[in-house]
Amino acid sequence: MIEAMPRTGPAQAIPKPIVIIGAGGIVRDAHLPAYAKAGLKVQGVTDLDAARSGALARDFNIPTVFSSVAEAAAAMGTSAVYDIAVPPDAIPRILPDLPDGSAVLIQKPMGADLVQARAVRQICRDKGLKAAVNFQLRFSPMMMAARQAVSGGLIGDPLDLEVHLNIFTPWHLFPFLLPMPRVELLVHSIHYLDSIRAVFGTPKGVFARSLPDPRAPGLAQTRTSVLLDYGDLRRGVMSINHNHQGGRKFQSAWFRIEGTAGAIMVKLGVCFDYPNGEADELWFCPNGGAWRQVPLTGSWFVEAFMGPMRNLQRFDAGEDAQLFSGVEDAFHTMALVEACFASMAQPSVPLQTT
Repeated sequence: MIEAMPRTGPAQAIPKPIVIIGAGGIVRDAHLPAYAKAGLKVQGVTDLDAARSGALARDFNIPTVFSSVAEAAAAMGTSAVYDIAVPPDAIPRILPDLPDGSAVLIQKPMGADLVQARAVRQICRDKGLKAAVNFQLRFSPMMMAARQAVSGGLIGDPLDLEVHLNIFTPWHLFPFLLPMPRVELLVHSIHYLDSIRAVFGTPKGVFARSLPDPRAPGLAQTRTSVLLDYGDLRRGVMSINHNHQGGRKFQSAWFRIEGTAGAIMVKLGVCFDYPNGEADELWFCPNGGAWRQVPLTGSWFVEAFMGPMRNLQRFDAGEDAQLFSGVEDAFHTMALVEACFASMAQPSVPLQTT
């Protein structure tokens, strides 16, 4: 059976203090609450908006407000872990100011496109950074358990994976997305594509369409369909709609994973009434048996945010052998997202009606 246990990993023996770069909403809502729960100390913060970083420091008792990334790097050196939580196109400009050899957690996505992701990867290589990308959904208790179940053969040979969302997302909470030409796949469904890779493996190719919606004015895309090509046996599909106006009754947000011996259902609770959310859920059914719910310790928001930082700190200290979401692996998720956008530029097969 799937074990009901925490899967974010243990705390590192002697954690380093954290310096936050970027004082936006995700830091308030997830990073800092998760680090507090994990017993991690945040030593400093910096943001282009000094008032915003000052307010964050006051609200969360952060001892130091740095005027710039360079000042933070000069003061802390490699004695701190740097948590970068900024818009994607700012990442390549920030990394060069960090100390060589430092430990860095980079907010997803790993750049605005594959060109920037390649640049980010090269900077990390050149500076010897111990760098991971904050693909925290794969660290959530539900997805870690699902991955364990699949890799352990609990569902038999994996056959089918579907991600289905029909929800209402309050896009007004994210005004920085309005000028971006890539939205839904790059900043939201990238989590699902990354977790698909972690649980089901990396596909050989994709077919994708991502569309705007008049119910979400000004946003480049808020609806997405993706078919994942695994060859002749495995099937992967995503269907995403962020604009459902019919209330909670028929909203849905789940992963369905099936194999020759059983099936798993994963409910993404945070997607309902965001940012309030509902409880995450994990269900398992052996072939011919009954569905049973697996108890979870923690959720995507906020417990999953402990995982990438703990793994990075342990890797930096030599306590973990690998980075579960290191930049080298995260680059493959970025390549998958880029393939989706490349697919969107290709024509569909026309009907032959004559």
